Amino acid sequence: MKYDFDRMTDRRGVGSLKWDVPERELPMWVADMDFETAPEIIEALKKRVEHGIFGYSVVTEDWYEAYRSWWSRRHHLEMEKEWLIFCTGIVPAISSAVRKLTTVGENVLVQTPVYNIFFNSIRNNGRNILESPLVYRDGEYSVDFGDLEEKLANPQTTLMLLCNPHNPVGKIWDRETLFRIGELCAKHHVLVLSDEIHCDLTDPGYEYVPFASVSQACRDNSITCLAPTKTFNIAGLQTAAVMVPNPVIRHKLDRGLNTDEVAEPNAFAVGAAVAAFQKGEEWLEELREYLSENKRRVREFAEKNLSGIKVVPSRATYLLWLDCSGITEDAGELTAFIRRDSGLYLTEGEEYGACGKAFIRLNPACPRERLLDGMRRLEESVRRFTGKNGKE
Repeated sequence: MKYDFDRMTDRRGVGSLKWDVPERELPMWVADMDFETAPEIIEALKKRVEHGIFGYSVVTEDWYEAYRSWWSRRHHLEMEKEWLIFCTGIVPAISSAVRKLTTVGENVLVQTPVYNIFFNSIRNNGRNILESPLVYRDGEYSVDFGDLEEKLANPQTTLMLLCNPHNPVGKIWDRETLFRIGELCAKHHVLVLSDEIHCDLTDPGYEYVPFASVSQACRDNSITCLAPTKTFNIAGLQTAAVMVPNPVIRHKLDRGLNTDEVAEPNAFAVGAAVAAFQKGEEWLEELREYLSENKRRVREFAEKNLSGIKVVPSRATYLLWLDCSGITEDAGELTAFIRRDSGLYLTEGEEYGACGKAFIRLNPACPRERLLDGMRRLEESVRRFTGKNGKE
């Protein structure tokens, strides 16, 4: 490999959210990788720093072209420049959309288990969270279209937050599924906001399908949130985009983003995104191989050493969703025990909806030596937990 993902990075003492933990703890919770970003991005940032002046910034032409070229080349989606609006992050964009495009007391639909911050964007703005739980059967997740249509048909439901690919279950939604979602939402006058931040983090040989590429109905009734931040581990640079083909929806969202003051870039946001999309492809291909191997090792370790825990198959994101129902129906209790016992910090599944109560989310995006340390801690703690609860 040209890039060294095995190098043990040290993130303590730099204000890292993930690593702001006691010395003995190993954090494998938040979706943030323990790898340095692509050297090509670092070089672009160094050049910007060397300029020495960090005044107000604008969105340059190469930013638009970088997004358009990347999605055309890698995801077979042709977008027009006018469809794109800069924003400081996908979560701010979601919150702005909720505020601008729905009213207080209306329903915003989510498919649980799902990214927990969706709930904050809905609840904090006085809207109702309406869950349409995914069907979990034989270790796989799918959409319950009967339940989905019933809830979309509610006149109080005006917005659906789609996670594509789906965090935390690692699901790549196929074209047929997205088509059916798009048709139902159009039929019942429910706008779709598709969060596609994980789209480039698919396993080698697998591609995601952009929601807006599926049909005219999907394109004209959607907002798509895009960013290089998850892919290239640069979330702290606050750089993202919304793509809105429909000019009426785009105008409303543009006003919302500007009203909320999240539509202007900092001095590094534009250049980092351009460098990522123009020069980061080789790094990304090696990263995808490395992450896929890490996920494979976790699966094999679980099969061999973690009786009662099953790793849900994942073809997208670098996150893994662990079914702990063979050990406990309360994975919150289990994660708290693991953290106290071995210092391994994981995320309890109930944060992603009530249907995640028996699950844990684990982030294996780290050097392999650190991953092995985490797996050993997990094995030891699970053994002690099951012994304590009389399940051995």
